[in-house]
Amino acid sequence: MEIKGKKAVVFGGASGMGRATAELLAARGAEVAVLDRPASAGAEVAAVFGGSFHPVDVTEFEATENALAEAVDALGGLHVSVTTAGGGSVRRTLGKDGPHDLETFRRVLDLNAVATFNISRLAAAHMSRNEPEDPDGERGVIVNTSSIAAFEGQIGQVAYSAAKAAIAGMSLTMARDLGSLGIRVVAIAPSLFETGATEKIPAETRAALVKDAAFPRRLGRPEEYARLALAVVDNPMLNGQCLRLDAGQRFGPR
Repeated sequence: MEIKGKKAVVFGGASGMGRATAELLAARGAEVAVLDRPASAGAEVAAVFGGSFHPVDVTEFEATENALAEAVDALGGLHVSVTTAGGGSVRRTLGKDGPHDLETFRRVLDLNAVATFNISRLAAAHMSRNEPEDPDGERGVIVNTSSIAAFEGQIGQVAYSAAKAAIAGMSLTMARDLGSLGIRVVAIAPSLFETGATEKIPAETRAALVKDAAFPRRLGRPEEYARLALAVVDNPMLNGQCLRLDAGQRFGPR
């Protein structure tokens, strides 16, 4: 899909990979709406490239529907949806204080898997109203964010792994569900990236975290996620996949 002139929303667009994606979409000529938490820097980020900001907590599912509708109204349509919002916790299935609590497990699933599905289903409904774009009759592209944690089985990441595996797993089925409408769905599974959650990690610890990477042995940069997200939008043959963005990294069971 040609990016110039398209209407795009980025959930989690106030920082990190989402911000880099929103900025790159705008630089490539798309009209972009940033959706993020009310206390985020979303308004400032959107103002830099002349976009709009719509505050939302993605775990408030009805509010998310309303915020997306407002963003689409402001844009005048929707062709691209990128979701990077998410987060996790560190707890073992059975720890020193007993079994993993269900409340935290459900919260992590809601924040990642359920919120991502909610955004995707709603975005698809908006995209379905577009006129099909030649030569393939394309109407929209949905890019979601999984994680290599979905596949690597790190100790203490059972809730996060389950949530990110759900995002990876829904991609092909969702792509097939939406294929007749000309809407593509792709998930990106990053390794550790430079975000607000990792910026305070000491250099020595960073080196240990990326020692299993093939090359380069460093944390990923937000703009590298953004470049892949735009490549997905640009290439109509990318569909129904979960693409690892990880420098060839494989974690042990640590």
